[in-house]
Formats: sequence, structure tokens, C-alpha cells
Amino acid sequence: MSTVTSLVQSVDWLALAPPTVAAAVALVVLVADLFLPAARKPLLGWIATAGLALAALSLLPLLGEDRRTFCLPAHPDVCSYVADPFTLVIQFLVLGGALLTALLSIDTLKDHDLPSGEYWFLLLSSASGAALLPASRDLATLVIALEVASLPAFALVGLRRGDRLSSEAALKFFLSSVAATAVMLLGVSFLYAATGSLHLSQVAHALTALPDPRLATLASAGVALTLVGFAFKTAAAPFHFWVPDTYVGAPLPIAGYLSVVGKAVGFSGLILVTVQGFPTYANVWGPALAVLAALTMTVGNVAALRQDPRRAHSAVRLLAWSSVGQAGYLLVPIAAAGYTDDPAHAIGSTVAYALMYAAVNLGAFAVAALVARTRPANRITDYRGLYHQRPVVALALGFFLLCLAGLPPGIIGLFAKVTVFSVAVDAGLAWLAVIMAVNVVIALYYYLQWTTVLFRGAEEGAGEGAEDTEGAKAPEAARTGQPSRARIPAPLATAIALATVLGIALSGAPQLVLRFASGALL
Repeated sequence: MSTVTSLVQSVDWLALAPPTVAAAVALVVLVADLFLPAARKPLLGWIATAGLALAALSLLPLLGEDRRTFCLPAHPDVCSYVADPFTLVIQFLVLGGALLTALLSIDTLKDHDLPSGEYWFLLLSSASGAALLPASRDLATLVIALEVASLPAFALVGLRRGDRLSSEAALKFFLSSVAATAVMLLGVSFLYAATGSLHLSQVAHALTALPDPRLATLASAGVALTLVGFAFKTAAAPFHFWVPDTYVGAPLPIAGYLSVVGKAVGFSGLILVTVQGFPTYANVWGPALAVLAALTMTVGNVAALRQDPRRAHSAVRLLAWSSVGQAGYLLVPIAAAGYTDDPAHAIGSTVAYALMYAAVNLGAFAVAALVARTRPANRITDYRGLYHQRPVVALALGFFLLCLAGLPPGIIGLFAKVTVFSVAVDAGLAWLAVIMAVNVVIALYYYLQWTTVLFRGAEEGAGEGAEDTEGAKAPEAARTGQPSRARIPAPLATAIALATVLGIALSGAPQLVLRFASGALL
């Protein structure tokens, strides 16, 4: 009896609250959808939004603590779920990003006649998986959390029924993600075979002294395959090919969700496996990630530079390629962690940059969603004269773009880039810092080009092409010729205002974010 009792694990439900609340509300929405009449379906959106807010608030009791659960009875310090500072920061980013996505989605569902119950259930399910991943400390939980976050996203991308672009985007996203998962699972199985454990701390300890050279070879292959799988998830070049078409085909709120929450999931998983699971192989993954960072930022920025402003969906394509370029910057501190004696300190710069990027990038997608209500083709030229029509919205978008470019008044973007630069230089990666500097200059051109479009006079016939949606159903405002000065829906206005206030607050007090870059979160 005593042996059986010793195998029983206690569960810390407070530590599990953020992902658990999101999952529970997802089930509530799914059941409520069965009973609510069609006229009351919008209520589901507010239930989902409130649930995400509650999940984010559940982080407050965990501040200042290091809670663990699902630990091995014989090794209380080896656990599958850890709520440490790194976990809490990423969970805040994920749940905050999902909350802004929910606000953007409320009117998108009406405009495109998307099924409410399915949409909100899938979004909440994905958010629960994304909140689980940064707390995962074994490879099995990491993979499961990654799939819980990814599988609903496939359906969300393809939810616009009858839309060719949406179907193609969902298929491309699904196939690339399944391939990445298969590669990652193969790597995890190799590591388990070589080390006999799935917990990251035990894997790290076993990799330091493998008794058989054949096991060392197997472990090396496992490390490489696991990193390749995460490279797909982070949209690192050359594994980025799914990004532009997926963002264009997805509903705009989901494109913004993937650009922020999807990246947070991929990068947090990559940080955990490299810094906590594979420190012995830092001499392998450090240089590999440095090359990936240089390649990713260059490919993303050059492709964004080549976007034709008059092409349909060019605004979303530019944001998609920009997100690939930004992924390259996010990879730099993780690569630098492989060259330092204190890798946990280096990855703080990635977290700081991710917080800045999340706020302003979701803000840019929020403005894009607003413009798409009357200009479904969403060309960059459709933003011409936006300042004369909606000065506050134009100033907000200009601020978001300047933050992404790293120019004043987007002080937080500048500080975040300088932090990443300094980490690369301190790690002896001067060549990577030079490549990053060149890419920042390249990015300035297309960010400033879009910004200047906002303040030019409106072109004649700028409203033409409302039906140019390549199969997508145009919002009612565009089909009926409703003027672009129509009232902004309250949820959409709230999302833009929240992103703007957060960006201004961070620019006014950059130490709020940059303190993560100066301390060890793991």
C-alpha cells in the first residue's frame, strides 16, 4: 500500500489555472452554442473574451512564486509543469494576445458570417495549449501543448467556407505543420532512446555523459531533428514558406494571432529545449541558430521590400514577411545563449523583444482589420489618405510601424533592438550584429513607405475594388458602398486603443519590458 501511495502526485490547481480556465471556457462556449438561438450567438464572443480575461487575471496570484506540479515522487525537483517567471511572462503574452484577437474577431464573425460556436471554441482551445507550453518541462508535454495550440489553428485558418484562398492557406499550414511535428517526434523518440527520460533536466544531465558512442550519435540526431521541428513552428527560413499564403487566407484576427501567439509558442518551446534540455550541445545549436537568424531576417525583410503596394492583400503580405524578418531578430538572443556561460540571462532579450512585438504587431493587424471592412482587397494603396479620414487610427498605425522599425516615437522598438544588438556583441557574434544592422536599414524603407502613404491625399477611385477579394465574401460595409467614415465597431476600437496605450506606455517606460532582458527568467 505504501508503494502505491508514493506514486500519487498532488496537483497544484492554482499553478495550472491559466491554461485550465481557457480550456474550461472553451467547453462552456461549445455547450452554450448548442442551446443559444442564432440571434444570441454574439453572446458567445463576449463569454470567450471574458474567459480569456479571467485566465490572464489568474496569473496574479502566481506572481513572485515558483510553483511546480506533476513532479516525480522520487525526484521532487523534476516536474512536468513549472510556473516560474519565464512561464508567467509568456503566459501573459499569449493570453493578452488571444484577448486582443477575441476583440478583433467579434465583428469579423458578423462580416464574414463565420460559425460562432466553432470559432470561439477553437480559439480558446488554441490559447489553452499556448498557455500550457511555456510551463512544460518535459518533451512529451511540450509536444502535446504545441499540438493543442496548433491543431485548432488549422481549422481557424480555413474557416471561411467556399473561399479558395482560405482553403489553400489551411492546407499549406496543415501540411507544413504536420511535417514539422513528425520530424520533432522522431527527434524526441531518439532522445528518449538515448537518455531514458523525457524531462528536460534529466535529458540535460544524461547528455553530458552518454556511455556508448552509438547513443551519442542517436542523441545528436535527436537534438538536430527537434530543433528543425521548432524551426518550422517559429517560421525560421528556410522553413517559412507557409507564412505569407496562410496569413492572406486566414481571417485577419487569426493572421494576427498566428503572428504573435504562434510565434510565442514556437520561441518559448525553442528556448526551453535549447537552454534547459540541450546545454551540452550549445556548440551545435548556437552556430546553427545564428545562421538561421541571419537567413531568416534577410529573407523576410527582402521579401517585404519587394511587395507591390497595388497588389491585392499587399498590406497583409507585407506584415507576413515583416513577421518573418522579426523572427530573425528574436532568434539572435537564443543563438547568443549558445555562446555564453549564462544562457538564461541571454534569452531575456528575446522575451523583451517579443513583448514589444506582440503589442504593436497586433495593433497593426487591428488597423488592417478596420480598413478591410471597406477595402477588402487590403492593398497598401488603400491606406492612402487614411489620416484625412481617420486621423487617430492613422496615427496609431504610424506609431505601430515606427515601433517595428525601431524609430522614435516608437522608443520601445528602438530599445528592444539595441538590447538584441548588445546581446549579440557580448556573445562575440559581431558578424550577426552587422547583418542585423543591415536588415534594420532595409526594413526602414518599407515601414516608412507605408507610413508616408497614410498621410498622402486620397487617390481618386481609391474605393474601387471592394469586390476584389479573390473569392472572399466582402463585408456588408463594402458591398453596400458604406463610406469609410462609418463608425468603428466598439470591440475593434477597443483593441486598437489597448494596443496603442500599451505601445505608448512601453515607449514611455521601456524599463517595464527591458528589465526582462537584464535578469535570468529561467
